Amino acid sequence: MNQLREAIFRRKEKLIKKLITRGVYKKDNKHLYELTLSEIESEYENEMRMK
Repeated sequence: MNQLREAIFRRKEKLIKKLITRGVYKKDNKHLYELTLSEIESEYENEMRMK
């Protein structure tokens, strides 16, 4: 279970860093670090579509 938690954390960190480089720091008045992995993935997909 700990490995799964670490994998989720690493995935979130990776996507957050990519979003920050694109100038995205918040979503709906929430910092990216407050979002779930699913929410972060969705936001990242939206950003990639807008590119």
